[in-house]
Amino acid sequence: MVFQRDFFMRMIQEMGEAAGVIMGLRQQRKQEEALLVIDDLLDKKFRMNGKLIRQLSDADLVRMMTTNGVVETANISGVALLMKEEAAILNELGRTEQSYPLQLKAFHLFMRLALLDAPAMLRTPSEEAADMAEQLDGYELPRATKLLMWEWHEGDRRYDEAENVLHELLEDGMIPREEALEFYRRLLLLPDESLEAGGLPRDEVADGLERIKQDIEAV
Repeated sequence: MVFQRDFFMRMIQEMGEAAGVIMGLRQQRKQEEALLVIDDLLDKKFRMNGKLIRQLSDADLVRMMTTNGVVETANISGVALLMKEEAAILNELGRTEQSYPLQLKAFHLFMRLALLDAPAMLRTPSEEAADMAEQLDGYELPRATKLLMWEWHEGDRRYDEAENVLHELLEDGMIPREEALEFYRRLLLLPDESLEAGGLPRDEVADGLERIKQDIEAV
């Protein structure tokens, strides 16, 4: 446990220093040099090279960075932060086709870290995920992203936001209505104060459950 905490603290320091170097290069309009710094960190800092890190899905990265059932949240946080920085630089260079998949992967990783209740590195995983959600607001997001967003919002007790994503999933036919039923039933088990704090009072949860039931009966 002490080792994990020390490792995480070292990673925080190293990522903070790296972020400072990268920001300095960006301010000097040396984006290509900043990209080389990120490439070097991805190649040398983690237990796999940058090419493999970019090729693996977020779920595969988490699996690869899990040892004896313990998720290496420090490494995942470091990768997510570097991908976020790389995406921002590519956007500055107008290379949006390259930046989008990196933004998406960083978003997924931050959401997974939030669900794991991982400690904050430069900011909390949920704060980072919220920032990425804002950056990706203009895109039609894939099903896998929306499913993870639904889980993340519920896990963070933002029940109104979770319901919004749920409606999108239902409208697009991405999930069966039975899953929506289970969502509302889970919420009904929570105390009123939790539902109020999450932006979805009990009467709205009950209304949502009833609507889904009616939709299922109408099919």
